[in-house]
Amino acid sequence: MEQFWHIPPLNAANRPIGSACAASDPQSIGSLLPAIGITKRRLKKVEAVVLVREQRESGRQDLAYNARPFVLCGLPLRRPPAGQLTHSRHSGKFFLNIIGHPQFGLPFGQDRLIPIWVATLALRQKSRTIRFQTASEMLDFFNLPPDGYHYQRIVQGFRRIFSATIFFGTEDQPAGDNVIDWSRFHFFDRMKLWFDTTVQEAPRAAEERGNLVTLSESFYREIDEHRIPVERHVVAALANAPGVLDLYLWIVWKSWTINGRPAQIPLTGPSGLSEQLGTSGYSRDRRFRGKFISWLRQIKAFWPNCPATISPCHRYLVVKSSKSSPAIKPA
Repeated sequence: MEQFWHIPPLNAANRPIGSACAASDPQSIGSLLPAIGITKRRLKKVEAVVLVREQRESGRQDLAYNARPFVLCGLPLRRPPAGQLTHSRHSGKFFLNIIGHPQFGLPFGQDRLIPIWVATLALRQKSRTIRFQTASEMLDFFNLPPDGYHYQRIVQGFRRIFSATIFFGTEDQPAGDNVIDWSRFHFFDRMKLWFDTTVQEAPRAAEERGNLVTLSESFYREIDEHRIPVERHVVAALANAPGVLDLYLWIVWKSWTINGRPAQIPLTGPSGLSEQLGTSGYSRDRRFRGKFISWLRQIKAFWPNCPATISPCHRYLVVKSSKSSPAIKPA
C-alpha cells in the first residue's frame, strides 16, 4: 500500500457528520468514496490489510503453501514473447529452468497461483491426488471474481502448468569439487477438470464429475519435504500483482532461513534479486530498484514488522531473521 486515506466520521445513516449531505438524500458509503478520493479497488486493499493484521494479532491466520522452486526462482511476471519456450532464473547456487509446450507456452502471471492452490490442497488432503468440486473453489480461495474471464484464465493456466517441464537444482563447488544436484520433473501426472466456463456451475453436475489432479511424485515430494506456509489473504490480495507476490513469498522464506547476522542481497547484478524473481524488461537498474522499493512498501502495509529493508544506497535488500517474531511459523 503506498498510502492510506482519511475517511470522515459517519452518522447512523452513513453520511459524513457535519457535512451538507447530512440534511440531503441518504447516501451509501460506496457512493461517497469517489468524493473523498477512495476508489472501490483501493478500499478493497485497505480492507485486506485490516483483515490480515487482525488475523495475525489474534493468531487466526489462514495458511496456504507454496513450492520451494517457485519461491527461490519466480515464474515470468508477464506473458513471454511469442515463440519463447524457455525461462531461467538463479538464486545463489539454486537454479530453475522451465520449458513450455509449443502449443500452450510458458506459465506466467497469475499461473503462479496454481502451484500454491495444488500444494495447499495436497498438504491439507495429505495426498498427491487432490480433489475439488468446482473451479469457483479456487477463485474463492484467492478472492477472484467468479466470472468467465477468470474461469478461462484458470483453464489456460492449468494447461500451461500441466505441459511444462521443470529443471530445479544446485550447482556447488565445495572444496574445489564441482557438485551437481539436479531434479527434472513435471507438475502433474494426470489432470481431469470439468470447469464450467459459463460460470453457472450446476451443483449436481459438479458433484458427479468433480475435478481431479494427480501431482507428480517428485513435485509432491518437494512440496511435502520443504513446506513453505504463507498467509492466504496476503496471497489473495496480491493475486493481481505477481511481482509483489513473488517478493512477499521470498521474504517469508528467506527471513525464516537466516541464522545470526542479517543477509545483504544485491538488488541487481548476476547474484541479485532481479535474477531470482520473475522480472524482465527493466532495461535500467535504477528502474528496477524503483519498482522494487514500491513492492516492498506494499508488502509492509500487510506486514508492518517485515524484517526486510532497503540499504541507504538503495542497492541492497537487508533481511533479518524473523524467527523471534515470525508472521507465520513454517512447518
